[in-house]
Amino acid sequence: MLSSVSKIGAFAPFASATCQNVATQLRPAVYVAQSVINEKLPERSEKLTSQSMSTAMLPKGLTKVTSGIHSTGQVRFAHTDLQVPDFSNYRKDSTANPYQTAEPSAPNRKSFSYLFAGGGAVVAAYTAKVLVQEFVGSMNASADVLALAKIEVNLNEIPEGKNLVMKWRGKPLFVRHRTQEEIDTELAVDVASLRDPQHDTERATKPDWLVLIGVCTHLGCVPIANSGDYGGYYCPCHGSHYDASGRIRKGPAPLNLEVPEHSFVSEDLLVVG
Repeated sequence: MLSSVSKIGAFAPFASATCQNVATQLRPAVYVAQSVINEKLPERSEKLTSQSMSTAMLPKGLTKVTSGIHSTGQVRFAHTDLQVPDFSNYRKDSTANPYQTAEPSAPNRKSFSYLFAGGGAVVAAYTAKVLVQEFVGSMNASADVLALAKIEVNLNEIPEGKNLVMKWRGKPLFVRHRTQEEIDTELAVDVASLRDPQHDTERATKPDWLVLIGVCTHLGCVPIANSGDYGGYYCPCHGSHYDASGRIRKGPAPLNLEVPEHSFVSEDLLVVG
């Protein structure tokens, strides 16, 4: 039977070995191991520190060194062997000498920078102006829409006392050639008695011509011309009565008939819109 014991410690480096021989029937043998208890191991000439290990290693990335119990260290490289490139060929003559002040040449250098920045700002502002104009212009009405925005009416085709119905912007347009009797009747109306007070002169640019949008202000029906209790317009849907000036006089309608924007280009030509 052979037994051995060895022990290595971090604070007392040594090694020991023992051996025991048990006799058998075969052949006696005794083995003795030399004790090295009193023999010290050779100490390292250099201590293993983070600095010494970093010089011996060739790390590819960030190196971490662990020393002691639950302690972590980091090795950082200063890169003091890097060479700074020479920019002398790119420097101006007035600033090439590092031992000479560059203050005398500062106005010239700054003026060039200011001129370059100002020119860039002008170009940027002009470009922004053009882009904004193009963007706003793209939202303008097209030519076909502008063509439908206005309508011309030949007044010679409308006899006195009659009402012409036309379609304008998807709505019925009333152009009424009023008689002198109708004009006098509407001028004599007491404005204070009206639901939507408006004088006849405010609604008719020329006394003998009345231009209206033929849509009832109650629920959007189309009134009938030359009918009703006041001889103007009558809406059969809910019984709204308008006079010859398009003002509401009776019924549920809250407002007068709308007067669109119009102008008389000549004595016989009316432009609506």
